[in-house]
Amino acid sequence: MIQRFDVGARLSEMAIHNGTVYLAGQVPEDASLDIQGQTAQVLAAVDALLERAGTDKSRILMAQIFLPDLNDFAGMNAVWDAWVAAGNAPPRATVQAALARPGWRIEMVVTAALP
Repeated sequence: MIQRFDVGARLSEMAIHNGTVYLAGQVPEDASLDIQGQTAQVLAAVDALLERAGTDKSRILMAQIFLPDLNDFAGMNAVWDAWVAAGNAPPRATVQAALARPGWRIEMVVTAALP
């Protein structure tokens, strides 16, 4: 059984299947913030969705991070490092990519396990 959340015409915000939680790409609410502010907003959105699914960041299986400007890598990592669950850093990829909106400095896709 597939469970979908916040289903729209184009995408669902989250899906759960066979004990795995799949999040849509998470982007910042406020594109005027610097990379640290935008990263904090994205991670807060990840936390909220994982909580809604009944899991948390310690159970992340994989994170994919997209940055239009690799000069933001260190600033993003500073926020990530403070946020990631100690002893449970997941596999992660960070790539440079053009994002759908010019003000967005980060987009993140996360997959996690249910308890």
